Amino acid sequence: MESTRQQKVARLVQRELADYFIRHGRDFAKGGMVSVTQVRVSPDLSIARVYLSLMGGSSAEESLQHIEESKSKIRYAVGQSLGKSLRIVPDLHFFHDDSAAYADRIDQLLNKMRKNEEDS
Repeated sequence: MESTRQQKVARLVQRELADYFIRHGRDFAKGGMVSVTQVRVSPDLSIARVYLSLMGGSSAEESLQHIEESKSKIRYAVGQSLGKSLRIVPDLHFFHDDSAAYADRIDQLLNKMRKNEEDS
């Protein structure tokens, strides 16, 4: 269970990362879109696990690799944006969040089942 402070820091980091990826997302996804779905911060506020939804453009693995390579630049930009809100910006660890693709796949399967029932 996350503390109130962890939740506040996670929201701050998520908002700033979302703004960053709105401005620079196309650089990482080669014409696609990068969306920050969730941020979880460690109890000591030193690590932020950032879950990204990567749509369109290059493959998710390529985009995530490019984001990982630019991690220090992204962290610096977030730190500049947060200014005095946070004394220390957490170390960012990026992960692919494929829950949207999973939900789309389930919808496709359900629609296929409904169609098969209607045809019977």
